[in-house]
Amino acid sequence: MAEAALQKRLLVERAVPRDGCARGKSERPARRVTVNALESPLGWLKVRGLISERQFDAGERLRTDWERARLAPSVTMRWDAPPNSRVARGAPEPNDPLASQIDAKRRFETAVAIAGPGLSDILWRVVCAGEGMRDAEQALGWPARAGKLVLSLALDRLAEHYRLP
Repeated sequence: MAEAALQKRLLVERAVPRDGCARGKSERPARRVTVNALESPLGWLKVRGLISERQFDAGERLRTDWERARLAPSVTMRWDAPPNSRVARGAPEPNDPLASQIDAKRRFETAVAIAGPGLSDILWRVVCAGEGMRDAEQALGWPARAGKLVLSLALDRLAEHYRLP
């Protein structure tokens, strides 16, 4: 019975606007998606009651901006079409970032700066890079279970920055 209750909390249906942005009011109607709450370390903490809904939302906003700014390292080959000329080509033209990508990067950098140098490390590792709490604590040289407290403080600071209720 307890396993069924946990499974029900793991698969959450969430309304997402058509443009994919989970925050704010959108003029387009929302679509429904099913999300596995254990897909990210932040979701894992939320399902177990170790962070609040407000903290989870703040972390998701930060992760969304990080993904929209395309700050993650590229791990695959680029499959852009080659130029249509017969001349030997040099390096490809750099992609012009979209305005939304630039805005997302600005929002991400502002949020990380507001979190501060002591808190931004754990925020980036757990929320953006998807590291587990144990791995993040070891990488930062922290004692066990210190990361949850520091992450909680960082998420609270983010929630204040985003003015979440």
